[in-house]
Order: sequence, then C-alpha cells, then structure tokens
Amino acid sequence: MSTAAPHALADVTASDSTLRRFLHGLPGVDAVGLEARAASLGTRSIKTTAKAYAIDLAISMVDLTTLEGADTPGKVRALGAKAVHPDPIDRTTPATAAVCVYPDMVATAKAAVAGSSVKVASVATAFPAGRAPLSVKLADVREAVAAGADEIDMVIDRGAFLAGHYLKVHEEIVAVKEACGAARLKVIFETGELSTYDNIRRASWLGMLAGADFIKTSTGKVAVNATPANTLLMLEAVRDFRAQTGVQVGVKPAGGIRTTKDAIKFLVLVNETAGEDWLDNHWFRFGASSLLNDLLMQRQKLATGRYSGPDYVTVD
Repeated sequence: MSTAAPHALADVTASDSTLRRFLHGLPGVDAVGLEARAASLGTRSIKTTAKAYAIDLAISMVDLTTLEGADTPGKVRALGAKAVHPDPIDRTTPATAAVCVYPDMVATAKAAVAGSSVKVASVATAFPAGRAPLSVKLADVREAVAAGADEIDMVIDRGAFLAGHYLKVHEEIVAVKEACGAARLKVIFETGELSTYDNIRRASWLGMLAGADFIKTSTGKVAVNATPANTLLMLEAVRDFRAQTGVQVGVKPAGGIRTTKDAIKFLVLVNETAGEDWLDNHWFRFGASSLLNDLLMQRQKLATGRYSGPDYVTVD
C-alpha cells in the first residue's frame, strides 16, 4: 500500500483499483477548448511598468539549467555566478530561483551560490529516461541531497504510467519524496510522451497525491516540451487540488521557453488560472537556459531605450 502526506484524498491511493477509479473518473479534457483558452490568454498585452515587473518576476523564477554530458566544474561555477548576479553591471537585477545540474555537479553549484538566495536543484532518478531500478534511483536522490541539493527534479516511469500501473508510479514518487528529506520534490511527467491531455491531467493528480511539491512538464530532452496548453492544464490541476485538499503545489514548465514574450504569456496563464498565490518563485518556475539572456536584454531595453550589443550577456 502506498503512503504519502495525509490530505482529504489520501484514501484514493489505498489500492490500485481505487487509484485507477479516481484517475479515470477525472473529467475528460476538452482539447479544443483548452487550446483556445491558452491561445486567448496569450494575446494579453502588458506594457511599461507592468512589463518591467513581469520581467523581474520571470527572472526570479528561472531555474538556470545546464544538463549536458559536456558540463564541467568551470561551466557550473560560471552558471552559479550568473544565477546570483544575472547582470553584473546592474545589481538591482533579481537573482534567479535556482541552478539545476546533474547530481555530480551539486557540490560545485552549492559552493558557487553560497551566501545567496539561489537554490541548487538536481535532476535525479536516472534522468531523463528514468529507466533504472528503484534502488538506483533512490541512491541517485540521496547522493544529490547529501551533496547539498535543495530541490530534486525526478522523472516518472512513463512506461509504467502508460501501461496503467498507476500505483507503481505513485509508490515510486512516495519513496523518492522520502529520500529527499528536507529537499523539495519536482515531479517531471515528460508531457510530450504522455500523448493525451487526459493523461497529463491524470499524471498531475497522481503526482500531487504522492506528495509532489511541484509538478513539471518535461525534461527538455524530447521534441515537445512545455506548451501554453499543457501548462494551463497543470495549473488547473494544482488550483483544483488545493480547493479539495488545502495543499498548494507548484508548477514548472520546462523546455522551449526562450523569449520574454513567451515567459510573460506563461505568467498571464498563472495569474488567470491558478491566481496570484502562485506568482512567486516558491510556487512557479521556468526550466530554462537561454530564456534568462532574453529577459536581461529586454530589461535593459526598458531601462535605457535601446538594446545592448551582442556581448552584453554571457553565452551559456
């Protein structure tokens, strides 16, 4: 039997059959309506003072990320320095929320952001495929936490989920959450592999029932990552979950969000769907690498009236 943090819906995870009944009893997603609403909210115009606020808020929500096989300690140290002071010549620029690295780079990242508000997040559980025994996944998590990770980004077993083995996925998330200790847990669904909006809704509720602190769209390693529609669907899920349980869960779209215009569209989605309570980096993040540079360019444009040259921001 699975166990997770107690809440009003804890009894639905008592068995495989009760969990399946609950997840398949969720309302079906109107795909046309969902995409139309996401598109409509994306047309909202934000100008001047509100835009300056939105840019700073977006910067503060970035999980500045490097997840490459060629990552070096020097690259991670540079990333940490950029996270703490995104614009070294303008110290009014807010720090990013976190830096996100592989487990073996956690200690290096932790040292690079020491003394700042920047958290260290680490992908774990055999990221990005998640194809490993549970014992290996838990060891991955424990090592990252021992090295100083404040947050763990885990991937679900998409094969088990798509085969309908919901309790197995639930139990794995519960076990990872326990291994996290005090670290916050972000549960990655890889929405591009879940095929349907109904599956994304079910995965969202499954992750929250298991104790996720955040639900996250994607690894950034597949063709389809965060979209306004799948993020809107997840925002509806966290809103409805809090209404039923009193438990608030964060949302992290990741992959494919590259411009300030994109980021602001997502902030509008947050405000109009979940509400102002989620407009804070404790509850909403952007998983990104190149987004920060565009935010910094647009921020300077608002301040000076002109764009900087190509050497204004570092190339990650």
